[in-house]
Amino acid sequence: MKIAVTGKGGVGKTTLSSILSHLYAADGRKVIAVDADPDANLASALGVPRAEAEKIRPIADMGELVEERMGTKPGGMGGVFKLNPKVDDLPEELGYKLHGITLMIMGRAKTASSGCYCPENVLLRRLLRHLVVERDEVVIVDMEAGIEHLTRGTADSVDAFIVVVEPGQRSIQTAGVVQEMAKGLGVKKVFVVANKVRGAADIDFIRKGIGDLELAGTISFNNDVMEADIKGTSPFGHSPKTVDEINQIRSVIEQSLNA
Repeated sequence: MKIAVTGKGGVGKTTLSSILSHLYAADGRKVIAVDADPDANLASALGVPRAEAEKIRPIADMGELVEERMGTKPGGMGGVFKLNPKVDDLPEELGYKLHGITLMIMGRAKTASSGCYCPENVLLRRLLRHLVVERDEVVIVDMEAGIEHLTRGTADSVDAFIVVVEPGQRSIQTAGVVQEMAKGLGVKKVFVVANKVRGAADIDFIRKGIGDLELAGTISFNNDVMEADIKGTSPFGHSPKTVDEINQIRSVIEQSLNA
């Protein structure tokens, strides 16, 4: 199972990604959780202690690694570098291990938003393609709404593309933009998950806003998730109701994919 989770900042995609990772790991599956959002918070949501999380270097910031694998120093544009660098050893060498989950923090090349064909971007995209296309583990990718790390050859191998929304016009608009970007990348299946839902009115609003996108389920507004964030612990062990709701969402998505 390869799952990409995206949405407007603050909608709760990191919470969803972390709990999905823990659910699959609890089933005995090997899981690679990829933080591909420059505002990296997945370590905390997974329950990595703050002191440990601060030691994890994003791959895009590892200048010596970029130079070793790409054959040129990071930050260069228009030079000659490898287009197919070795990356298959990176999860074992650089991943942070936690309860059956290997966490990898991608980071962001300084010019990623410009679509720069620079060494850092090529390395990150090659690594993400390796994780999604070539690995046997469950892979959960927590990414920003721009989905810049994905290329067509990677995106069309993603089993489930989840857009997290909350009750609000901007969140719904972002979902529409992401849907169009996903189509352009050849994504087969796009699901919506409604988060921070307070009742039937919120669900009706979201259903109307997402049009023909498939609503895989809802997550209730829950103070326990906020408490977990304040305490720096994982919501997986702090909010059983949220875990149950996300487990139901997982079942809906898997049934839809197998239909």
